[in-house]
Amino acid sequence: MTHPTLLVIAHGSRDPRHAATVHALTERVRAERPGLRVETAFLEFNAPSVPRVLERLAAQGSDEVVALPLLLTRAFHAKTDIPSVLREARARLPRLHIRQADVLGPSPLLNATLERRLREAGVRPGDLPRTGLVLASAGSSDPEAIAVIAEIARELRHTGWCAVRPAFASALLPRTEDAVRELRAEGVERVAVAPYVIAPGRLPDRIAAGAEAAGADVLADVLGPAPELARLLLNRFDEARVPVGASLSA
Repeated sequence: MTHPTLLVIAHGSRDPRHAATVHALTERVRAERPGLRVETAFLEFNAPSVPRVLERLAAQGSDEVVALPLLLTRAFHAKTDIPSVLREARARLPRLHIRQADVLGPSPLLNATLERRLREAGVRPGDLPRTGLVLASAGSSDPEAIAVIAEIARELRHTGWCAVRPAFASALLPRTEDAVRELRAEGVERVAVAPYVIAPGRLPDRIAAGAEAAGADVLADVLGPAPELARLLLNRFDEARVPVGASLSA
């Protein structure tokens, strides 16, 4: 029996920065846990595809794969696209045991990554009482995903920010620029924008453009290959391998 493989499944993008960021993140995961085989696949736009990687693993004698969606919320891709691809692979590759791990969010490690990017952008703890935060996500029509973003915004409000507003790059309103202007209209002295997205691409660029157009004081970077995010991927991998009814401490 071989050791299990972690297969990180990203959405993919025509923007080359997206794949480069995903690969940088998986390299950090490998560095965090030497000896773990970590593979990367994409749903669309980039190679290799999920079926191609699974076929290669099966041909090389792998017998267990944990497929981890590189997604922040349980929306369409996590609930429909990825399960469909994995079902088809299980039918074609019956000797390969494929488990689907949970999505990344919500998690304190994601909040810690947001805080890291905001610090790197110049936000200091003493700035929070006079600074409003726009939590800018990609957007989704899925009610569960929307509820998660709203809850994260509420949690962040209790960490010292004078106000926190969610914003969306697609599917929903408000847009980033609208949320920034709303905070200004309420008298907030400084406004920071934190993209709640993993890698650069069209929607993160839309967030950045909105922040600039509305005159935000701070724009943080995307979450990217942060150490906290790498640890979260490993946590989800470990959780997926624990039998139902057991615990990680067992």
